[in-house]
Amino acid sequence: MKSCAVFLADGFEEIEAVTVIDYLRRAQVMVPIIAAGGADTVVTGAHGLSVHVDLPLARYLAELNGALPDAAYIPGGMPGAANLAADTALCTFLTTCFAAGKIVAALCAAPAVVLSQTGILRGRRYTCYPGMERAGDSSSASAADAMQGSISVPDVPFVTDGNVVTGRGPGCAEQFAMELVRLLSGEDIMQRIKAESIQR
Repeated sequence: MKSCAVFLADGFEEIEAVTVIDYLRRAQVMVPIIAAGGADTVVTGAHGLSVHVDLPLARYLAELNGALPDAAYIPGGMPGAANLAADTALCTFLTTCFAAGKIVAALCAAPAVVLSQTGILRGRRYTCYPGMERAGDSSSASAADAMQGSISVPDVPFVTDGNVVTGRGPGCAEQFAMELVRLLSGEDIMQRIKAESIQR
């Protein structure tokens, strides 16, 4: 069974988290929900929705025993994305997943605020919430290097570049989720779930 770990911090965008979790689980993907950014067992979204997570980050990492999920996903929302970006253990884990060829996915503010610090977007095409393209900019040489050669693609719901999937915002959450379903479970399952969601 494929797996996609979803990392939430206080202030996450609820639509972006719940939509992706729901569609991946419909596709029979194992989706552990992990608290990051200092949260423990309950994480509260930007609009007050509280989610009971499966594990806090430290325990999740300890229980992996070196095994990595097939994908790692971080939703946007503010200050959720900033809280994720401040979690150095999470950023290191995302970088490890990326280097191992696992899918790293980020939506809305998360590509610009979180992935921009990790080097994951270096030389990659990506999209993010309009107006946040330069949110990760800094005068430091390390920040400039982390984004070297990256290309922001506007006005698209998502961009897949190798093993990196980025999305524009909450209004694109369904299309973004379907892309993750396609990558993890295949075109046929994605089309079936898409058809079922339209019929209901």
